[in-house]
Amino acid sequence: MRFRCEACGAQLPKWAGRCPECGAWNCIQEVPEKPAPASRAGYAGMETAEILPLARIPPEQAVRRATGIGELDRVLGGGLVQGSVVLIGGDPGIGKSTLLLQASAALGREASVLYVTGEESPQQVSLRAHRLGVREKGVHLLAETQVERILQHLTDRPPRALILDSIQTLFTDRLESAPGSVSQVRESAAQIVRWAKGTGTAVFLVGHVTKEGALAGPRVLEHMVDTVLYFEGEPGSPYRLVRAVKNRFGAVNELGVFLMTDQGLKEVPNPSAIFLARHDRPVPGSAILITREGTRPLMVEVQALVDESPLANPRRVALGLDPNRLSMLLAVLHRHGGVPLFDQDVFVNVVGGVRIQETAADLAVLLAVRSSYRDVPLDLQLAVFGELGLSGEIRPVPNGPDRLREAAKHGMKRVIAPKGNVPKGGVAGLEILEVRTLREALEGL
Repeated sequence: MRFRCEACGAQLPKWAGRCPECGAWNCIQEVPEKPAPASRAGYAGMETAEILPLARIPPEQAVRRATGIGELDRVLGGGLVQGSVVLIGGDPGIGKSTLLLQASAALGREASVLYVTGEESPQQVSLRAHRLGVREKGVHLLAETQVERILQHLTDRPPRALILDSIQTLFTDRLESAPGSVSQVRESAAQIVRWAKGTGTAVFLVGHVTKEGALAGPRVLEHMVDTVLYFEGEPGSPYRLVRAVKNRFGAVNELGVFLMTDQGLKEVPNPSAIFLARHDRPVPGSAILITREGTRPLMVEVQALVDESPLANPRRVALGLDPNRLSMLLAVLHRHGGVPLFDQDVFVNVVGGVRIQETAADLAVLLAVRSSYRDVPLDLQLAVFGELGLSGEIRPVPNGPDRLREAAKHGMKRVIAPKGNVPKGGVAGLEILEVRTLREALEGL
């Protein structure tokens, strides 16, 4: 075997942590010493490529197959696309294998599904399948970790769907490194992707995550697949969130919500109902935010706690939000809202473990912080959304009318929204306060 630096291309006789030619760290990768066999160029069913004018290629809609799980279909963009490769990652024990086993049961009613397990024995998978009620004849099981042997099993009769649990346990004979190494993960995934594109089989890859929550292995792994899904969930919470961070066949940042039970994962078709904590009476530091995940508006509760700090540098803690943006918003609140928090600890949390990645949460965060600081609760029937600028202006956000209709559907009576997001004629049943600046929003309370 030989090794090559991915930064400068230098050839090395053995692995090293640092390239002696360019000085880059962690860039030495193992490569096959012999040229790849001819079969590497393609698999059965793949035609010889030819150059065609783009105008002559007819646009065809992707053929989708429902997985039988509505929330998973939503995250995938409407269903499983033929020949697509989906990478799903999450913390250990969060429910990745459970979800895919349930999906294989639904897909196995109409077509053949092969579940390849590299971490568990067939008896362990069978025990989980019995608990989940998976008894479809179209679901088959294979305990194997070598890629070439797996593809050999699939040569005669390719299944409609293939599940590999997990990609870190697979290895190929073309490399001598241990399973789970960067080279093995990349080469194994490359063979699986080429096979899937040639046969039209939809593939699910289960991936491990690091301590930071990112997918383990080379970054190129996420570029090779068509869809990347992340399993999220707070420790001790029964709710699980599946988020699409990459999707070539649908919208990104789409969110699927599940409830973990003894019988597996159950769909939550109306997540706003579980993320909204209905208090008996108004409490300080609580604001209702109308956010948007993918194509679906979502209502969540933003909680804030402001307390006098004994430290020279007060703490700024944000759970479910960007901590750096929280510091910026507090400066805007001081400058344009007249609320000094330089000697206060500020803690902000999004209830339910939801991670808000859009800027429409700015106004809700500041109103919750001001409510806690003044010890004045907000109205239980009030919802807000809007992006804040450094000069104190409130900017419109995408899909404002959809957010307003979601608030009306859940019984909200008042909404504070940017002026550019309010449709002509308003929304039936809603009192909408149109604001242009932060000061107007604070005065409107």
